[in-house]
Amino acid sequence: MYTRFAFLLLLILISGCSGSSALPSVSGQETQNTSASASASASAAPDPAPEFTISWTMHQNLPVAEDAVMVQKLEQKFGVDLEIWNLPNNKYESLLDLKLVQGSIPDLFRVRQTQDLLKYQEQGVLAPIPEDLLNTYAPHILQAIREHAPAYQDIGRINGKYYGIPVINPTNIYRVPVVYRQDWLDKLGLAVPETLADFEKVIYAIANGDPDGNGIRDTYGLSLEGMNVVFGAFGQMVFTDQLYFSRKGQGLVIGALEPDMQEALRYLRKWYKDGVIDPEFITGENSGGYKHLSHAFISGRIGMTSMGNYYHWIQDGDYLEWSLDSEKKARLTPVGATFNVKELTAKQPQARVVFGRPFSGPDGRRGSKAYDMLMSFTAIGADAAREPGKLETLLQMLDYVSANPDPEEAASLQYGIRGTHWDWAAADKQDMILLPPYNGIFSYQNTIGANIGMTLPVLPADRREQWAATLGLEHDGIYNALEVATPALIRNSPGLIRLRDQAYISFITGERPIEEFGDFVEEFMAAGGEEVLKEANASFQALAQAPQR
Repeated sequence: MYTRFAFLLLLILISGCSGSSALPSVSGQETQNTSASASASASAAPDPAPEFTISWTMHQNLPVAEDAVMVQKLEQKFGVDLEIWNLPNNKYESLLDLKLVQGSIPDLFRVRQTQDLLKYQEQGVLAPIPEDLLNTYAPHILQAIREHAPAYQDIGRINGKYYGIPVINPTNIYRVPVVYRQDWLDKLGLAVPETLADFEKVIYAIANGDPDGNGIRDTYGLSLEGMNVVFGAFGQMVFTDQLYFSRKGQGLVIGALEPDMQEALRYLRKWYKDGVIDPEFITGENSGGYKHLSHAFISGRIGMTSMGNYYHWIQDGDYLEWSLDSEKKARLTPVGATFNVKELTAKQPQARVVFGRPFSGPDGRRGSKAYDMLMSFTAIGADAAREPGKLETLLQMLDYVSANPDPEEAASLQYGIRGTHWDWAAADKQDMILLPPYNGIFSYQNTIGANIGMTLPVLPADRREQWAATLGLEHDGIYNALEVATPALIRNSPGLIRLRDQAYISFITGERPIEEFGDFVEEFMAAGGEEVLKEANASFQALAQAPQR
């Protein structure tokens, strides 16, 4: 089985890349009718029948309206009938699978979970994408991958055929931040910790020093997400939604099984026994709603966390952003707080947060969780390849909406109509600004059918990412060394993750002695871990031995 999957990871994407690198011409750019005669002429000539009906899946927080203006523009430009499938992110896989069971396959197929590429290919719902067509009709996408993420251009093949275009998230070069209550540290007379010993002093002070000043012992040092930084001080990640692998010698190991984790567990066991860890850590820090909110931190229960991403922790004034003044003129103003900080300061206006570097462990290792650069795949549905010319049109549209080289067109495809939804903030056209009321409407891009393309591995140049680049978050990230799941991992992962979490929670709470860590490893391996590890190493070795281009 793993021999077949090795081909998935070998991915010699665009081997001997040949063919035109220029995007073939399509129908002309959108123009406005500026005269009555032009309008009359346009109304007199009936629109030609769409050449293709194209079904399209995308990242969605809100449904696309039936009369979405950007969908209409794309339909006119390419002469197609574009049907956006409204599959919200929190139910995407279940709704997609229901459609597939009913016999409907999307033409533009978003494979959100990377491990599902093999599953969908085996189900026969994906079409192989000829490389000459990719080179000819999606040249700008391929150019971006080759220039900015060359290590990923070989991901997407199964049995020698190319089935998925890798979607790389460029901002995942930034690890998850380590966040503290700055006002609590100030009150306790403590600095942001640099070492594990420093961290221990800080969390004991938070638990015992009444930093919120209410006279009640109701504050704790950390909860579930903060524990990953403790594991990071020993080189691994544990409490994650997937099994994290790390490199060791010439192969891979599963981080949660490494012997060093026993020492990390001894720290956590002691802290839990001493009342320094939030006793509700088992249920996690989020109590519902937006998944990146740490309600334990927002409510003032804990003083440190590593939940969410950098853009979930922006404070008032961290950088300047463009906004409209009372006269509707664009000007630079201090950014407002976002997500966790916004919720926190709404409850406690005096609260402040500070980012810290992951503290170092006994042997100098340190790190916080980093998300995979490989975010998903964009694929083509099997039915699309059966209509002559449809595959070419799909790739051409995907390239146009995802990698348009014209800055104005690219901005319009992402944000909508200039002058209605957005405009340039200044004459240099380096920054854009959302116009009211859209600057206050969550995910309005979904409702108008904008931003329907795939993410490219080009780091955004906007002010938020410029700020992020100053934080040092590109260092000390612990990534999963196995980015695409193997068949054995797909089969066994849910049960192994449950076994891992149950064992670790039992070790931390004292329900199970840490001396039984070896027994846990044996249980894990017998429950499918041995097969998973063997197959992961086979895939890793196959990729390592693949010729570099």
